[in-house]
Amino acid sequence: MGLVKRITRSRAVQETLGLLVASYLKFVHRTNRFVMEPADAYDRIGLEMPVIAAMWHGQHFMIHFAKRPQDRAASLVSRSGDGEFNAIALRHLGVRAIRGSGARGRDIRKKGGVQAMRAMMRALSDGEMVVMTADIPKIARVCGEGIVTLAQISGRPIVPVAVVTSRRIDFDSWDKASIGLPFGRGAIVLGEPTLVPRDADPQALEAAREAVERELDAVHERAYALVGSRDPGARARKSHANAALARGSHA
Repeated sequence: MGLVKRITRSRAVQETLGLLVASYLKFVHRTNRFVMEPADAYDRIGLEMPVIAAMWHGQHFMIHFAKRPQDRAASLVSRSGDGEFNAIALRHLGVRAIRGSGARGRDIRKKGGVQAMRAMMRALSDGEMVVMTADIPKIARVCGEGIVTLAQISGRPIVPVAVVTSRRIDFDSWDKASIGLPFGRGAIVLGEPTLVPRDADPQALEAAREAVERELDAVHERAYALVGSRDPGARARKSHANAALARGSHA
């Protein structure tokens, strides 16, 4: 490991970075004029708590804006070095981090997926909302099975969430991550909850997965429209859909 990487991975530096990120995000939250859709979202979703709040990758900087101060929340954060300062930032924002992630074609135990699933189950049982990305790493805007499995075994509904600001930086990353800028307008959009029966068969699980995917696409499209923008991540979604069609045509 190089000197720069060792310095940035040190606990003191990561604590500082996490605090700076959290302070900046609080500033962005205070200086943007947010609208919520639907307007009675908290009244409706509050009755369903604790819920599983679903987001697309790339929304991790902004998603906590949708949390009410009284809501206890835990968020799934990867075990990577970058995940460490994200976890620290979340702590300063009032969100507890659960470390671990799923695995695509790799040993899920190595990535901490099994332990993370158990920790999320305990959080929901204890009344904490759980926040997690629906898509798996490197495949943006395609819902994976993990969030649907958590909903099935916990009995808690999945609520898709999108948070967008009119002034922002859109990164040219695989997940089209965005981070808001101060002094603009913002939109928080919550979609329809998806319940997954405990006895759901494979076909029902796939239907639930597709429903979450559709709802997440819908809330993002609506949130961007409310601030007068187009969703930059929609292109990633379209490219994956085209790839899937191409694979099907060659099957």
